[in-house]
Amino acid sequence: MTGSGPQTTELAELRRLVEERTADLQRVKAEYDNYRKRVRRDRLAVREIAVVNVLRALLPVLDAVDRACAHEPLTPGLEDIADSLREQLGALGVTSFGEVGDPFDPACHDALAHHASPDSDHLVCSAVLRPGYRLGDHLLRPAHVEVEGPAPPARNAHEGDRGVRPSTDGGAPPFPVAARKKPRRSPKPS
Repeated sequence: MTGSGPQTTELAELRRLVEERTADLQRVKAEYDNYRKRVRRDRLAVREIAVVNVLRALLPVLDAVDRACAHEPLTPGLEDIADSLREQLGALGVTSFGEVGDPFDPACHDALAHHASPDSDHLVCSAVLRPGYRLGDHLLRPAHVEVEGPAPPARNAHEGDRGVRPSTDGGAPPFPVAARKKPRRSPKPS
């Protein structure tokens, strides 16, 4: 039995090495799998960002076509261009939003005017000046709207000026006052 002692230790050492190498291989495989998933996710994110950027660049073209359709007599060519552009953008998943009567949501609407209405208790879009667009969950462009709703709360005299100037027409909300920077003085030549 003296010969089995060294073989047992040698066998135990070989098993330990195999288990160690197996654990190393499993760790490397898991790292590689994570790397592949991360690369795939990054590629999809870059593709999505590229699509969003291209679609944002096309929105002024869509605005120009919409203005032409609204102000020019509709010729068959202009109508085909407008329909084709809307159809292709719709096929890509672009949706427009901003309707009169929608509740005002500052996350997707830019309010350009506010009309006080004592009858309402919340802000509602009263006119859509420019529609907004989405691609899935991405906001491509907010809608420019006029809102109607309760008058903004009156300022307390003790609050002081917080960078907001009261409106002059009585119906529009206060707007921020731009901070004025003092001009830099150049040092006197020596």
